[in-house]
Amino acid sequence: MHKYIIFQVEGEDPHWQDRKLHHSQALTWIISEHWDSSDKPIPQPGYRPKEFVRVDPLHDPKQHAHSTHYRQSDWEVSRVETYTPDLPMGKYDLIVICYCQYNPINAPLQPMPKRQVSVNSFAGDEEAYQQWLESQKELAEVSSTSPSLSYP
Repeated sequence: MHKYIIFQVEGEDPHWQDRKLHHSQALTWIISEHWDSSDKPIPQPGYRPKEFVRVDPLHDPKQHAHSTHYRQSDWEVSRVETYTPDLPMGKYDLIVICYCQYNPINAPLQPMPKRQVSVNSFAGDEEAYQQWLESQKELAEVSSTSPSLSYP
């Protein structure tokens, strides 16, 4: 089941100036959004979405995408609405809107887990996955045979 899950502010938001869309910096009611193709149940009241954080001194582009850590958010789901399409022809089987209230907690930062690439990362395309595996082997061979460069 393909789900589009939107976490949105409900009611007054004391920190509205701090919540901006990353790509445009425009203010938004949306806290975060997720695309979920798993069989996991949808979030329920009390659930806290994850907040992703980049700790610049610990960022290594070979290991991390943008975020180096995550934690439970200060936003807590207070109610959930679901919508299903009239005709199951689109991309999503279910659209979920999770309305959230600001309820700060002192959640610890957790390091992001190592990336896990599988055939699912290629939408089930086994051939594309095998090509990627081969490219990784070639990169490893090149890097192990290349001399190290040092700069003064």
